[in-house]
Amino acid sequence: MDVFTTKSGTVRGRRADRDHGIVVVRGLPYAAPPFGDLRFREPQPPEPWDGVRDCTAFGPVAPQSAELPGAPVWSPGDEDVLTLNIWTPGDGPGDLPVLVWIHGGAYVFGSSAQPDFDGTSLAGEGLVVVTLNSRLGFEGFGHVPCADRSAAFPDNRGLLDQIAALEWVRDNIAAFGGSPGRVTLAGQSSGATSVACLTVADRARGLFGRVVLHSAVNAFASVEQAARTTAEVAAEAGVPATRAGLLAAPPEALVAATDRVCARYAQDPASGQRHYDPAIYGPVADGVLLTADPLEALAAGAGGAVELLVCHTTEEYWLLDAVGSSAKITTEEQLALFAADFGLPASLVEGHRERLPDAPVLDVHLSLHSGLLFAEYSSRLAEAHARADGRAFLARFDRRRDQAGRRVRAWHCADIPFAFGNLHEESLHFLIGGPPGEEDEELSRRMTGAWAAFAAHGDPGWEPLDGSAGSGAAAERVWRTAAEESADAVRRAAEGPAGDASAAQHGFRDLWRTAGLPLLAP
Repeated sequence: MDVFTTKSGTVRGRRADRDHGIVVVRGLPYAAPPFGDLRFREPQPPEPWDGVRDCTAFGPVAPQSAELPGAPVWSPGDEDVLTLNIWTPGDGPGDLPVLVWIHGGAYVFGSSAQPDFDGTSLAGEGLVVVTLNSRLGFEGFGHVPCADRSAAFPDNRGLLDQIAALEWVRDNIAAFGGSPGRVTLAGQSSGATSVACLTVADRARGLFGRVVLHSAVNAFASVEQAARTTAEVAAEAGVPATRAGLLAAPPEALVAATDRVCARYAQDPASGQRHYDPAIYGPVADGVLLTADPLEALAAGAGGAVELLVCHTTEEYWLLDAVGSSAKITTEEQLALFAADFGLPASLVEGHRERLPDAPVLDVHLSLHSGLLFAEYSSRLAEAHARADGRAFLARFDRRRDQAGRRVRAWHCADIPFAFGNLHEESLHFLIGGPPGEEDEELSRRMTGAWAAFAAHGDPGWEPLDGSAGSGAAAERVWRTAAEESADAVRRAAEGPAGDASAAQHGFRDLWRTAGLPLLAP
């Protein structure tokens, strides 16, 4: 069946290209276009329609300047951006587990139309897969000055969009074969942090029972910090930093102003933390939707009975260096300034240097920044939830290979094509180092199966953390190909623990714990 009836009207999808047993519905509106009178406001329900709405193409992406391989770009005038997509193996009403995906992109770029996120393979595992677009950049996370933050122009509009999508799933997913009581919310990078925020937000309570977090990013702002960002962006756009001034600036003007503010930070080594990775938007502790960073909230038990599956990659930050979106730290003086800007003690820097004795300064920096921004924050989310008597599983993606004379890293985003089962998409080969081999296919099947099993039963195939100090590394599932696991087994047999290449590369968790650092930026 390719026709489905929602509470807003009837939609028509089509059979998936790679698996004709799967039906995909694309570009289905879950909320009204957030522009005109609705700009900077909470999402509102979509207008109902008569007849059968054709939903065979992805909807427009949110305002942004990015042009990503294989994905559509935003053009001024594209306004119907709050849409979702569904892949279903069901034929009418059913009780299948549902996985809802939130994409990453530093809160300023990306969309559900990226080839990484095709849900065909996961739907083939018995899931109903939902991917969605939500507001990004200033439209989604810019602070609009307002006397009452709970009133008409709230912070965290991108998160509110995601809640609206989850409410749509609750009210409509049964028509696509899914169970509203078996929803897993998943995301990667800024999408993972969005998921973490919703996990501890009272307003999202009951909309999902499990979460998958891949490479959650350590980025969170106070209202005061968000207001300073607004002032910078407004000045760059040539408008007052007021509600009226910001409403007068068209979306493309705020996108361009945001890009110029980020570029200025990237070009100024004296600009502090934002120089190294100039991402200026993120969730805001507004006291309404969010009262604390998810790490603090999970530690206090705010996650309740939600079950967590958390993963990060071994070499996260190497991707940001490869694509030129981070500062090149190649001298000892630059490394010292980086450590000072983030308040990192000399012992932490020296510990990384000792464990990477032959590495250049750039690699020491990339290793430190990987932990600071992604790896440590991700693993601590799982540990905090486990210590608060929650159920949490921890994993790390460590698949690497030598290809055409270069080392293919286990870097940021490389795990997602494996978990979604989309290795053969040519536009993704940069992430994974070329076309996949049989070992890669087998690893992808294991990772896809783990997501499906977790969504269906809450058990990805290994033991959860027990909540005790230091238990994270012992209970961590390491994702590698069978050949990599075999090679490490041979080295360990010959050299003992020192022969574990993965442990040698990643053995930094104890350094961070010894340093005792809070991860939240001041």
